[in-house]
Amino acid sequence: MSDEESGLVKIALVSCGSEYAGVQPEFEAAAAKVNAKFIYPEIDVSSVDTIGRDFGLEVASGDLRLMMARAKAVVEGITNADGVFITTCFRCAEGAIVRNEVRRYIHEHSNIPVISYSFTESTSAGTLLTRLEALTTIVRRRHLLTREVQTGLTAGIDSGSTTTKAVVMRDNKIIGMGWVPTTKVLESAEEAYSIALKEAGVSREEIQALGTTGYGRFLIGTHFKAQLVQEEITVNSKGAVYLADKQKGNATVIDIGGMDNKAISVQDGIPGMFTMGGICAGASGRFFEMISKRLGVDITELGALAVKGMHEHVSMNSYCIVFGTQSLVNSLARGATPEDVAAAACYSVVEQIYEQQLQEVDVKEPLILVGGSSLIAGVPKALGELLKIDVLVPENSHLIGAVGAALLASGFVEE
Repeated sequence: MSDEESGLVKIALVSCGSEYAGVQPEFEAAAAKVNAKFIYPEIDVSSVDTIGRDFGLEVASGDLRLMMARAKAVVEGITNADGVFITTCFRCAEGAIVRNEVRRYIHEHSNIPVISYSFTESTSAGTLLTRLEALTTIVRRRHLLTREVQTGLTAGIDSGSTTTKAVVMRDNKIIGMGWVPTTKVLESAEEAYSIALKEAGVSREEIQALGTTGYGRFLIGTHFKAQLVQEEITVNSKGAVYLADKQKGNATVIDIGGMDNKAISVQDGIPGMFTMGGICAGASGRFFEMISKRLGVDITELGALAVKGMHEHVSMNSYCIVFGTQSLVNSLARGATPEDVAAAACYSVVEQIYEQQLQEVDVKEPLILVGGSSLIAGVPKALGELLKIDVLVPENSHLIGAVGAALLASGFVEE
């Protein structure tokens, strides 16, 4: 059986030599779980010495020049690939520069979906799974991802790390929603879904199609017999541009979740380049929860404090969720106001996203900020000040996963 017949997705591995490192078995294991395989672009060896001219970037490492030559082979069609996975070692500064330029080169000269990643010695298949699942989803379900209008009566459940969201939609309108803390995954999903159904005034039996996403998508997908079980990169970006009414043209989506964050470059509703945080929770909703607790306010009040403060009045010595919190506590002890500390917390998160995530995607307006943390008013304010552009926070921005799942699930409703 051919790769095309088996649905096997061919991913070009454009790396600095990870196939010779100890992490390669983890790469292969993650690819196998999403019915994909890595291929290694063939190159003309003589081109390695001159490849820097094509990129306008001369590098000392022969491995990195090989990486650039492989990228060119993919763009020129010498190697036939469905997607590209660009990766370099986390500790290599020169590798980070090359990884970024290679990503831009492929994106500008082809329509092949790309993801970039910096690996460590402890990188696991589980760490890579969502990223590769998203890459293969873009390849396999491109037609579904072009869907712009929800039809019929459908539902979506987003089982997140800290909260579970559910929506019910009918004929392109949200008619019911539920939002509860994630404790036990199935119980939280049941509760959120029941709330949404009650608000919509419909029964489960009436729902024509259901989609699930988020960390618990597989478990709740099986439990509810969902028609669509899909990772959050494609689902959340679809929900974001849908709610922002920006499904045509370019957009950049920043999703700050409970335990990680995502930066996604979107064109006509389909992700092109994306990157995920997760090395440290200091750029996530968890950080805001800890700061709110220390300030003695509910997290829903943190934004109002932040917009009144000046982040410049507080010194942050670390992005780490532990040491960063300690820095803010020390600032309080030195007389900083709660408003300034709240503003510094918001600025710290968006600055970390800028330095670690937004360098990996092409930021094009509109910039759409979503996720639960988008409801903290100080966050879009800090992001807009840092990037010097307007930040769009759509209505129901915290429900993008559930809305995206319900929208895409309507593609399974029989006409």
